Order: sequence, then structure tokens, then C-alpha cells
Amino acid sequence: MFQLLHTIRSRPQLVPRWVIFFIDLALGMVALGWAYAIRFEFAPPAHELEAARRFIPAYILIRAFAMVVFRTFAGIIRFSGSRDARRVLIALTLGSVLFIVQDLSAAALDMPYPVPLSVVAIELLASSVLLIGFRVTVRSVYERFQTARPTPVVIFGAGEAGIITKQAIERPSPDPLRVVAFLDDDNAKHGKRIDGTTIYPASEVRQVLEDLGAKRLIISIQQLSPLRKGEVIDAALDLGIRVMDVPPAQRWIQGELSAGQLRDTRIEDLLGRPVITLDSTAIAEQVKGNRILVTGGAGSIGSELTLQALERGAAEVLAIDIAETPLHDLGLMARTRLGQRAQGLKTRIADVRNAREMSQLVREFQPGIIYHAAAYKHVPVMETQPVAAWHTNVMGTCNVLQAAMDQAVDTFVLVSTDKAVNPSSIMGASKRMAELVVRSIGEESNVKCVITRFGNVLDSNGSVIPLFRKQIEAGGPLTLTHPEVTRYFMTIPEAVQLVMEAAATSGGHDIFVFDMGERVRIADLAHRMIRLAGLVEGQDIRIEIVGLRPGEKLHEELMSGMEDLLPTHHPKILRAARTEVNRDAVRTALDKARENLVTGTWSEKDVLATFEALIPEYTPSAEETPTI
Repeated sequence: MFQLLHTIRSRPQLVPRWVIFFIDLALGMVALGWAYAIRFEFAPPAHELEAARRFIPAYILIRAFAMVVFRTFAGIIRFSGSRDARRVLIALTLGSVLFIVQDLSAAALDMPYPVPLSVVAIELLASSVLLIGFRVTVRSVYERFQTARPTPVVIFGAGEAGIITKQAIERPSPDPLRVVAFLDDDNAKHGKRIDGTTIYPASEVRQVLEDLGAKRLIISIQQLSPLRKGEVIDAALDLGIRVMDVPPAQRWIQGELSAGQLRDTRIEDLLGRPVITLDSTAIAEQVKGNRILVTGGAGSIGSELTLQALERGAAEVLAIDIAETPLHDLGLMARTRLGQRAQGLKTRIADVRNAREMSQLVREFQPGIIYHAAAYKHVPVMETQPVAAWHTNVMGTCNVLQAAMDQAVDTFVLVSTDKAVNPSSIMGASKRMAELVVRSIGEESNVKCVITRFGNVLDSNGSVIPLFRKQIEAGGPLTLTHPEVTRYFMTIPEAVQLVMEAAATSGGHDIFVFDMGERVRIADLAHRMIRLAGLVEGQDIRIEIVGLRPGEKLHEELMSGMEDLLPTHHPKILRAARTEVNRDAVRTALDKARENLVTGTWSEKDVLATFEALIPEYTPSAEETPTI
């Protein structure tokens, strides 16, 4: 017996579908017999038995037809669920409707009913019980003899999503799960049961998880605040419990949730502030039907700008970059994410440092909007190569902006960074200089020039979270520059929304700053990522303090001391008050740099001298190695 069950479990198609089909028919025949027996109190008259005998061929034919139409035999019986039961009920109901049609047709012809209507009703009920009961019994027996013991699970959220989650994860699988409790903040639900499972107060999360021996916590609530979510997850992580999330309903496969769609909670979900969403009406009005150029189009921000522009109805988007493989990957990603709308994507290898190439490209494509995201961004790399930072971040911006002015492009948007505020690095100074270029040249043209400034972008190339993930996968150590270092963070979609919203709502010549909430302590980020990975700090993996790198700040800033914040139409988007810019000095520096770059005489000394002259707030930071 045990060997047979093991064989069935390892070979799902051991029982052919035609066998299930005939079992269902046989159970239907049993149900028909029960129906006659119950209807006539187990003593049917001879003429009714004769009528039943004549009805049997029609019964088999109609039931078989309905089962074939709805394929009641197609599912694996040991994995039967609510969808299988629903399919069986629909097939049986169709058959019963056809029986009634037979009876009504016979009545219209003054013929006796082939089968009494009361028998039809009883037979439908009996067939439903037998066919669905057969599936439930097979599934129960299979689960009973599984060798793996179910993993105890607690679900946070006793609403509709929590109920669906319970149904999904308790289906038979190689990794069986069993819900032992629900947690919820709603006092009205406490002490009640869902399918035999008790609902506990969420305030008792730690005690419930520990007392019931839970191994996983699944969060089913989509709109849970990051602060509350962090509290719940921290309680689970303190006990070494794996935490998972239920994806939004729109991502469920064919509208149904399965255990395989659950994902481990990510550090991005725990940054302590709600995701910022914007009214996309203005963005859609500007982007729809427009031609858009994105520089740095294969990068983290550039690629998302490209995809969102196409999603919002742009006629064509030209993404340019100097990196061939990422451009190719962008095309693949666009086809996967956008389907037919990806046909509006154009890609081209191009270098913003080449003024002639930028001029020709903008003249040929004739964009209405340019999102300028191309830049060198890695602080330590640029700290040793100031000329490269100047050439790309400063002159590249100048070249693209000049091409936009020559072709009367409507809107030019510079993607800047918080590192441009009171810069302490070459990269930050070069981005601040790029802002000055836009202020000095673009603001005297008819092009609507907009600067957007924000902090670190989660999961962007080279950011701290992907770095920590790689270090955790490699077994550590996690390299932390300073125990007190803090950074602002935002998601890539949030950053792109800011850029597009700025372009759509600005009257021109604005610097927009995103209210990114509180700074995040990177040490806390590291501790949480270790725990989310199921590891113990100091035992499985360690954190190593390596000291601030040249050019790095301990705390990033979004505003300089010379700028004031002004409100806008959205509480999370602020506008920096315009400060005076020495436009003549900036243009003179650009002209000198352009001439010397051609002759190869533009040196590191020239770059630093220009920064010192035009960016008085630039203060190079000294490398610091703290002790703890």
C-alpha cells in the first residue's frame, strides 16, 4: 500500500485520464440509483424502474458529453482544488439542465417524463457529493501519506488576501505548508477562526510566532505602512523566521495565486517610508504621441525612463548609450515588458562627449523632450579621473543641451544628484557644474530647462544594496565605509516619476528636489539584509569597516545652504529657489575647456581650478577610517 502511494506521488500520470472519466460516470450511475431510491422511499414502482432502464443510455450520453466539454477528468486528482470542484459542478449542472429539457420536450408531446424532475434534482446533489468527495478523498489520502511534514506558517492579514493565501499555500506540494495562525490589527477579528485557524492580535506577533513554532511569516496585506511592516518583520527576524510577501493581485497568474508566486521580503520594502506616487495625468499629456530622446538610455534611470515613456504612449523613444550589451538588453526587456509597444523603441550607440554626433542625432530624430541621464556616477572612480568626469558630465551636458537649443527642442531635463549639493567629490562637483551649464546656457534659450535632483536609487548599477547582496552570496564580509554613514534612498520607478513629472509640470528653469523622507543608516541596512538572508551576524557573516572612500560624505544633502525650498503642486516635490549664477564665467570656462580638450591640454589641474573658481562650496573630503 505504501509503495503504491509512493509510486502515485512520483508519477502524476500513473492513472490515465480515461480511467478518471469512467470512474466519474460510474459514480454518476450510483448517484442516479440513490436518487430513485430516495425519491420512492427505496421501493420504486415497476413502471418507474422500466423508465429508468430506458433512460440510462441517455443519462450516460449526456453526462459523458458534459464531462468531455468541461474536461472534468483533466486535472491531477491528488492536486484537486476549488477550480476543479467548480468545473465538476458546472458539468453536472449542464447535464441536469439537458435532462430537464428532455422532460419538458416529452411533456410538450404528451409523452411521459423520461425521468421525474425530483429525481433529476436529487441526482444532481448526489453526483456533486460523490464526484467532489472522490477528489477530496484522494487528495486527503495523498496528503496523509506524504513523507514531508508541513512547515508551520503564520499569515499577517486575515482579510480576503489572507484567506486566498491560505488556500494557495495549503495545496499539496513537495514543500508542504500549513497555516497555524492569522495575525491582524483589527480588534473585531481577534479570537475568530478562518477555516479552523485562529486569528490573533498582531500586537502579539512575537509570542504567537514563538508559541506555535512558526517557520515562516507571510504578509498578505498590500497597503501595510513601511513602519508597521518593519516592526512585524523585525519581530520575525529576531526569531530566525523566514518572511515572505504576497504579490499584488494584478501579478497573479490568470487571476489565481499559487505558493510559487510568494517572494521573500526584500530590503527595499523596509526603508521606512511609503512609496511616493504621483498623478500621472500631466506626464501622460506631455509624453503621449511625442518623440523622446534619452541619453544614458541603457543605465538604471535611463532604461526606466525609456520604458515608462513607451508605456505612457510616446510615439518613439530613442535611447542612446556607449554600452552595446546594455542597449541590447534594453531591447529584450522592452519586448518582454511592453509587447507591441516596444516597436516604438529605437536604440543607438552614441557618445555625448561628441558634440558633432549629438548635433546630427538630435537634428535627425527631432525629439520634443530630451531626458539627459548619461553621466559617470561612481565616486571613487571619478576621484582619480577628474578629466573624464569633466569630459562626460560637464561637456556631455553642454553638447546635448546645445543640440537641443539648435533644434528648438521643447524640453530638456537634466538628471542630477544629491552629491551635487555642497560637493565633496569630483563626481559631485562635475554634476554641480552640469547644473551650472544648464542654468548658464539653457535658461537664456527658448528650451524649457529642468533639473531634477535626488539621492541613491535602489538596485541601480553599483549601488549599495546589490553590492551587499553579492557579498552575502559570497559569504561575506559586508564592507561598510563607516558605522554612522547615512544615505537617502528611492526606488527606480519613483526616481523616473520625478523626472517625468518635473518635465511635465515645470514652467521652465527649475530645480526640483524630492522629499525622500529620513536618511537611512547604512549599518542598519546591512544588519537587516543579513537577517533577511537567514544568517546570523558575526556567526555566519561579518561586517567589516573599511573607512570612507575619497570624495565620500558621511551624510548626503539635497539642498545647499544657499538654496531655499519652495512648495509645488505635490507635497513630496519641492522646488529650489533660484540663486544667482555667473553665466559669463561658466561660458568662459566651457569655451576654454572645449579648446583645450581638442588639443589635449585640459588637465586635472585645470578641472580642479575651475571647480574652485565656480563652485565655492566644493570642499574635497579627506579619507576617514573610523574605529569602533
